[in-house]
Amino acid sequence: MKKIKIKTGDNVKVITGNNKGSEGKVLKIVSDKNRLLVEGVNMVKKHMKPNAQNPQGGIVEKEAFIHVSNVSLLTSSGETTKVGYRIDDNKKVRFSKKSNEVI
Repeated sequence: MKKIKIKTGDNVKVITGNNKGSEGKVLKIVSDKNRLLVEGVNMVKKHMKPNAQNPQGGIVEKEAFIHVSNVSLLTSSGETTKVGYRIDDNKKVRFSKKSNEVI
């Protein structure tokens, strides 16, 4: 299992699959399965039984998890990049391998 270099709150772009080209913010990470929940990406229809929050029930659209290999981190300038680590002033930081800027 590899370390996931994308963190919650990062902006990512989907690079493969049905949602290719769409962008969103990472909402949740499941590191043992290498999956991310990205805002507005990989929307699925889920049939919900009536409950206290939703007394009517029905069909709800929500985000499904997507594999970390299918997304790439977006820099502040809007381009996709790989992530590297380095030590700056005795502190470990993430940086963009394309532009060499600290993330």
